Amino acid sequence: MIDVYSWPTPNGHKVHIMLEECGLRLGRDWQVHPINIGQGDQFAQDFLKISPNNKIPALVDPQGPGGQPISLFESGAILLYLAAKTGKFLPKSDRAKWKVLEWLMFQMGGVGPMLGQAHHFRLYAPEKIEYAVNRYTNEAKRLYGVMDRQLAHHEYIAGKQYSVADIAIFPWLRSWQNQGIDWADHPRLKVWFDTIAARPAVQRGVAVLADARKPLTDDKSRDVLFGKTQYEKR
Repeated sequence: MIDVYSWPTPNGHKVHIMLEECGLRLGRDWQVHPINIGQGDQFAQDFLKISPNNKIPALVDPQGPGGQPISLFESGAILLYLAAKTGKFLPKSDRAKWKVLEWLMFQMGGVGPMLGQAHHFRLYAPEKIEYAVNRYTNEAKRLYGVMDRQLAHHEYIAGKQYSVADIAIFPWLRSWQNQGIDWADHPRLKVWFDTIAARPAVQRGVAVLADARKPLTDDKSRDVLFGKTQYEKR
């Protein structure tokens, strides 16, 4: 049984979706341990042992390489591990594999960080800083445009086949309204989004822990995520 330490955020949902897409079923092949990031669970010493950056998700597989246990943090690394373990969603040929990895890195280095900043300054920042709101809203729109243009020539983000690149990107686009996006400006990406959202494994993945997440409106949660608690020495 694979142990997944997670919370219903885009990075958490990446791993939930990947597990389900790989044919691994919640309750049968993997179990989820909620890490409530608004309450500070991510700073517990037991969690830091497997996720030293105090971020979700993290994974522990008792049947890792060579039949030995392995723990992993960073959602991109977990996706690649599961792809290797199951032989799914990462092409075998070098050329196709590198195209998928290219777009996976696009998500890890661009889509996640930039859309995360858009969320922060548009929704969570204690004061509205016009420059920051405009900066990250415009960057969100630019990234959506990059993906929309890519899909003019491909059915999926990295080519003809559904891959870890699609799985990594999709959860971040579920909050498009919070990012200041109008789908009318990105019609090809909207078709892709709706196609991915309709997949049964994706629907199961985004349902994991969905009822546990609450809006971050209280001062304690904001401090834990964005204030002094986040930066205490541990």
